[in-house]
Amino acid sequence: MHLAYPAVLAVLLFCVGLYGVLARRNAILVLMSVELMLNAVNLNLVAFDVWLRDTLHAGQALTLFTITIAAAEIGIGLAIVLLVHRNRGTSDVDQLTDLADTGTEPGPVHFGGPGSASIAPATDNPDETAADQALPARGQTA
Repeated sequence: MHLAYPAVLAVLLFCVGLYGVLARRNAILVLMSVELMLNAVNLNLVAFDVWLRDTLHAGQALTLFTITIAAAEIGIGLAIVLLVHRNRGTSDVDQLTDLADTGTEPGPVHFGGPGSASIAPATDNPDETAADQALPARGQTA
């Protein structure tokens, strides 16, 4: 068997998968494209294993490992996509930016300024926090 045929097919599969990852916006299509890329790698592993006539069949063993990882990846990936679609109503990758860093930090919280509601602290000591107030004082038992 010539090595060129499966190698060219693997390159074509990988390029189609890479195009799908870079150009698609639907998360399910991106996952399918990643699977195409993994199958291209599997095809190369088996083809080189046959071409080299490896007695241990390391390429085929690594292919089984890759298939197992791909099955776990697609299961977890689909679960995440379904959860996101249920919560937000879309699986568009561009619209899922809630966890993205915007570069802005939240400003300080001011109590009792003009035009805002005043929240009175629970103690007169500004160094004492609510967690300190919940702890019993020294010498007292809970």
